[in-house]
Amino acid sequence: MTKIFKPDLFLSVIETNKGIIYKVANSYCKDTEDRKDLVQEIVLKLWKSFDSYDEHFKHSTWIYRIALNTAISFYRKEKTRKEISNPFSESLFNVADFEDKKQIGESTSFLNQFISELKELDKALMLLYLEEKSHKEMAEIIGITETNVATKIGRIKDILKQRFSQSIT
Repeated sequence: MTKIFKPDLFLSVIETNKGIIYKVANSYCKDTEDRKDLVQEIVLKLWKSFDSYDEHFKHSTWIYRIALNTAISFYRKEKTRKEISNPFSESLFNVADFEDKKQIGESTSFLNQFISELKELDKALMLLYLEEKSHKEMAEIIGITETNVATKIGRIKDILKQRFSQSIT
């Protein structure tokens, strides 16, 4: 029986599931450099916890859980750092964002904006919802009950519907 070398197995798992890491990083960071930093931080946390991986869960569930928790912590840290170092709003100077919104559909642009304004946990839930994860998977990833997932998603949908109706009028 061939034993797989731990770094090789880790790299294989990361390669297979790298899309998850990038989706999470893109959802929590607008700045390219911040995204790169967050991806690196997520991979480092995954490596540190690789020995304690519970094989009862899918690799994707394990990666989502660590990636989202890391992203939330990173987001809070970066938000505080940027507020201290730059008291002006990022959107005031972000011309590229305006160009991107013209290229993407207006509805998608609004959806992305509204999701980015949600609380960290709600943002994570919407990311998983848009990935079409089941309530059970979301509960395992986030660490809350399935009932709580369903309740929160219902409330988030109501908030997003309300925001869309306000933006149209």
